[in-house]
Amino acid sequence: MSSIFVDFKSRKPIYEQLVDNVSSLVLRGILKPNESIPSVRQLAQELGINPNTIHKAYAELERRGIIYSSPGRGSFVSDDINTAHESKKAELRRALATAAKNAHELGVTYGEAEEIIRKEWENN
Repeated sequence: MSSIFVDFKSRKPIYEQLVDNVSSLVLRGILKPNESIPSVRQLAQELGINPNTIHKAYAELERRGIIYSSPGRGSFVSDDINTAHESKKAELRRALATAAKNAHELGVTYGEAEEIIRKEWENN
């Protein structure tokens, strides 16, 4: 699973980076439903980070319904992709609400905010 990367210079905790990486791979269809993901030990060795950090990320992914564990078999991508989509949408709603509040406090007009979003949308 070499698609997962960690930025050791980032201020974002490593486990959160892992959660975001795996979630993104699932949402983009790179990781398919019921596909096995690396074991905690395997991924820790591959990335050179503490297995407890991987375990924490996997626990959060499981809590969000993005992966599930099968005792003795490992961890797998959930076949309910809608859960992952809804989780990501909820995260986006919180980020947009915070951005809207900050924009309003700074005196950015609705039209200016809309134009910023439109330009970013078109660039992506």
